[in-house]
Amino acid sequence: MADKSNRRASGQDLGASSPDRIRNVVLVGPAGSGKTTLAETLLAASGAIPRAGSVRDGTTVCDHEESEHAHGRTISLAVAPLVHDGTKVNLVDTPGYADFVGELRAGLRAADCALFVIAANEAVDDGTRSLWRECASVGMPRAVVITKLDQARADYEGLLAQAQAAFGDRLLPLFVPVREDGEVVALTGLLAPGEAAEATGLRGDLIEAVIEESEDETLMDRYVGGEEIDEKVLVGDLERAVARATFFPVVPVCSMTGVGCAELLDLAVRGFPSPAEHPAPDVFLPSGATADPIRCDPDGPLVAEVVKTTSDPYVGRLSLVRVFSGTLAADQSVHVSGHFSSFFGESAGHPDHDEDEKIGALAHVFGRAQAPAGNVVAGDICAIGRLSRAETGDTLSSVDEPRVLRPWSMPEPLLPVAIVASSKADDDKLSQALTRVAAEDPSLRIENNPETHQLVLWCMGESHAEVTLERLTERYGVHVDQEPFVVSLRETFAGAAKGLGRHVKQSGGHGQYAVCHLEVEPLPEGSGFEFVDKVVGGAVPRQFILSVEKGVRSQMEKGVRLGHPVVDLRVTLTDGKAHSVDSSDMAFQTAGALALREAAAATTVTMLEPYDTVTVVVPDDLVGPVMSDLSARRGRLLGTDKVGEDRTSVQAEVPQTELVRYAVDLRSSTHGSGVFTRSFAHYEPMPEEVARTVAPRE
Repeated sequence: MADKSNRRASGQDLGASSPDRIRNVVLVGPAGSGKTTLAETLLAASGAIPRAGSVRDGTTVCDHEESEHAHGRTISLAVAPLVHDGTKVNLVDTPGYADFVGELRAGLRAADCALFVIAANEAVDDGTRSLWRECASVGMPRAVVITKLDQARADYEGLLAQAQAAFGDRLLPLFVPVREDGEVVALTGLLAPGEAAEATGLRGDLIEAVIEESEDETLMDRYVGGEEIDEKVLVGDLERAVARATFFPVVPVCSMTGVGCAELLDLAVRGFPSPAEHPAPDVFLPSGATADPIRCDPDGPLVAEVVKTTSDPYVGRLSLVRVFSGTLAADQSVHVSGHFSSFFGESAGHPDHDEDEKIGALAHVFGRAQAPAGNVVAGDICAIGRLSRAETGDTLSSVDEPRVLRPWSMPEPLLPVAIVASSKADDDKLSQALTRVAAEDPSLRIENNPETHQLVLWCMGESHAEVTLERLTERYGVHVDQEPFVVSLRETFAGAAKGLGRHVKQSGGHGQYAVCHLEVEPLPEGSGFEFVDKVVGGAVPRQFILSVEKGVRSQMEKGVRLGHPVVDLRVTLTDGKAHSVDSSDMAFQTAGALALREAAAATTVTMLEPYDTVTVVVPDDLVGPVMSDLSARRGRLLGTDKVGEDRTSVQAEVPQTELVRYAVDLRSSTHGSGVFTRSFAHYEPMPEEVARTVAPRE
């Protein structure tokens, strides 16, 4: 049995009394770069755990979900605090795989600085660049950690050069590795004077860059003049440059031997900004009006945010909360505000939910484990159990001074997965289970499509879909089956036609009798449905004319060709017959439906398909292949625009039927560097050769 002892903290006091003694550090990097292993080594080096666990053995603090053990990679955000030099460091481990970018963005929200982790035996690829852009988009201060120095294909100097080429000349090593017999055994610091540091030739570049970031011209003059600048001055300037996210120190680390971990912990405490030095999110009143900015002050008004929600059928809901202002105390009443549905413009709208709730116990979270906490000050991260009304992204604030934080940007899920419950018992539990799964995962969107009658999970990718379905089964005992996703098509008449609906049955007892004559003609796109009564002489009694219309409408909903709704149609009732005894509302509804079907058989029924406006952003060298692929999907190219220095956006109108798996295909064809957005544009006639391949709806 795997040793689980490393999951428990070693008894360190995880409380913090002041924001300046807290560092919230998010670990960011591509999958396989060694983030979780690095966190484990830092926890062991600080004494937070007795020894480092193993990702392979499933004994790490941060990868504690069963699905993470099964897949062998980080799937969910996790927090593990340690104490170094009297300062609490909350390590926030995040997934590196693109399907779980929602967890990454939650981690960026919870943190004030980042360790950007890259493996020395890998390359700076497009996925790594995408993660760097995620950090840059929110102005996240970061240091670069180059791991896996002991791997056979490790090339520290080569990777450093790649990173500098990709991320700029303000990315400079703070330490250099010292090797003996080919192995890294120690680091040499470049800020402190010394023969080894001077010999590398890198110290001068580092000091000049730090002084340039300080914008102190006299300091540069002194340095150029040959004066030795005090290390404390350089560290102060370094910290300010890192906090502004304009300078990115590089630290080489070997997680297996622990080389570099002490230096990295020192950097986190001495060189990273505290919560008070990192800008807080914008804050609003529940009315949508802008509120006064908040500061990271334990004595200020309470403003906190749920950055992650987990649900367990036995334990219940657990909310991971970052406190931005004030002090959160156990058993206090808080105001819970959901994020705005519309945030921009003069009228920001109102929160999705807005209510008071009494919280229960607080805890310092340590992976899966928890340590009780009486109160939690501004700048810290904690867990709240059984906070029943709050969801991920919600704001917790003072009952007397309710506030709402501007939500962080969430990715749009673009891969549809249609599901059905495997049994009646599963169906009874499915709705509640999906509600809980959606509450903890804002990157998942659940749709009950009223046209196709499908239950659709909109996911970030195949791995996200797989994990979501696993959670339904493992956590809530709900089994579902996948079915082909159906695009909401339409049908319309290509020309005018006539139809006779005759519903006459006489089999003893009360019979059924209804006859109606219809004329059907198409209308311009978007016109909807018109029903015209031109019956003369009472051929169809007045009380049954509405019945004919109801029958026509019902058949239009069911479709007349492949089972999709009929649109843009004028139907005229011209004649009919009724029986004084056997005619009825249902008989004329049936006759109306039959007449519409006969008219459809007498003309051509055109299939209409929805088009989306698609914007694809890719590196410049992939623009050609992406445009060719969109054209092959029957897309119409609208144009291109430059995005930054090396990326281009391609706009096109593409049929939705060609976009069902585009989220997966684009990621595969661009090696993870391409992203896209889509929005509904309009309906257009589907080419007949394509329509013939569409399966009829049951």
